[in-house]
Amino acid sequence: MPTEAWKPIVNAPFDCDLQLAVLEGEDVHVLVACCRRARQGWINAATGKPIDVHPTHWREWTNNQ
Repeated sequence: MPTEAWKPIVNAPFDCDLQLAVLEGEDVHVLVACCRRARQGWINAATGKPIDVHPTHWREWTNNQ
């Protein structure tokens, strides 16, 4: 099954389970935790705690990640 393409962070939906990444040139740095965009910033979806991250891209979180 092909991996979903990364989307620009400006289009990230609120209150959805997301996988986040920071793209630096040819390098992709993927966060291993499921995240959510909240009004106050990014949170860990499992704990609800804020995370200090400035992602550049996102895609939907799937259970097999």
